[in-house]
Amino acid sequence: MVQEASRASLRWFRQGELAVQNKAGAGFDPVTDADRSVEREIRASLTKWFPDHAILGEEDGETGDGPCRWVIDPIDGTRAFVSGQPMWGTLLGLQVEGQPVAGWLHVPVVGETYVAVGGQGQFHDREGSRSLCTSDVTNLADATMLCTHPSMFVTEDEVAAFARVTEACRLTRFSGDCVNYGLVATGDADLVVENQLQPYDIIPLVPIIEAAGGVITDRAGGPPTNGGWAIAAATPELHAATLNLLN
Repeated sequence: MVQEASRASLRWFRQGELAVQNKAGAGFDPVTDADRSVEREIRASLTKWFPDHAILGEEDGETGDGPCRWVIDPIDGTRAFVSGQPMWGTLLGLQVEGQPVAGWLHVPVVGETYVAVGGQGQFHDREGSRSLCTSDVTNLADATMLCTHPSMFVTEDEVAAFARVTEACRLTRFSGDCVNYGLVATGDADLVVENQLQPYDIIPLVPIIEAAGGVITDRAGGPPTNGGWAIAAATPELHAATLNLLN
């Protein structure tokens, strides 16, 4: 379902002029027909198969109630999408009693899918499948950190906190959106530090990081499911060192 809906967004990707609307009162928060179409398709399937479940989506808000809630980000990385960059994907998560229990991330341009269900995680690409597994990096001096953009940190405290981590890491790379978390889950990167996230940006990714053996919290060390800060680390030691510098 996620793969089919996400692949459909390629009809709009790099296909000439794309109608882009700005959802933000200030700044730039783009939305396209692709965002809306992918979410509608996933919502329709979920409603058919799980009529008693709630659904939260970025574009159409929340419907239904009950202990089970599906969370959809139809195109996580719309700024990349409208810029012709390939680092964007479709996210789907499932919460039960508020706890993330399953997550899917599909990156249609490169044909990669990250899946976590019941504490087990798999990575699928055009070559086959393998289990998700984070790296064994425990020290920031050895870590590769990913972050979508430094503008995620606004206040003087936030900027200073992020700078402390950046200075301690071996390498920091920007861009990536949801794909950054997948790269931690496959062991290609070691750390993601981001801020200003929405619940639909992060809830589907929590099971993926945890199934791979990583740790993901907010800046205070609690669940990141309400949005805001997210710190995803390959090992508990790396996570603890990152929180220590951030705080």
